[in-house]
Amino acid sequence: MGKILLIDDDPAFTRLLKDYIAEQYPLLAVDICNNPLEALTDIRKAPYDLILIDFEMPTLDGLKLLKFAVQFGIEKRRIVILSSRDADFLHEHCPMGSCLAVLNKHEVRQKAVLDMIFSSLSSKAEQES
Repeated sequence: MGKILLIDDDPAFTRLLKDYIAEQYPLLAVDICNNPLEALTDIRKAPYDLILIDFEMPTLDGLKLLKFAVQFGIEKRRIVILSSRDADFLHEHCPMGSCLAVLNKHEVRQKAVLDMIFSSLSSKAEQES
């Protein structure tokens, strides 16, 4: 089973995304962390196949969590930054290569990219089972 850690301070969003993943990609399990400080402990509970991190959160922003995860040994290609900011802003703050993807969590086209990532993880989980 593929394992995802979703770090976002918006419980309604995390619940919605977790339910969506469960319905569309049943081979993927999602752990939710709505507190960015607690995420420091959750990241250490690896291995996660994918970590989704909200860009803007109180007390500890997504870039700091990204940096922590990479320093802890999580591969950049296993981390996606999500935000409600526009793509230009996000790419300015998260240049190419700093993580797998930087996506606006409210744009439909960006959701298609996230679906491709979930689909790939699901296929990998199916091959391993």
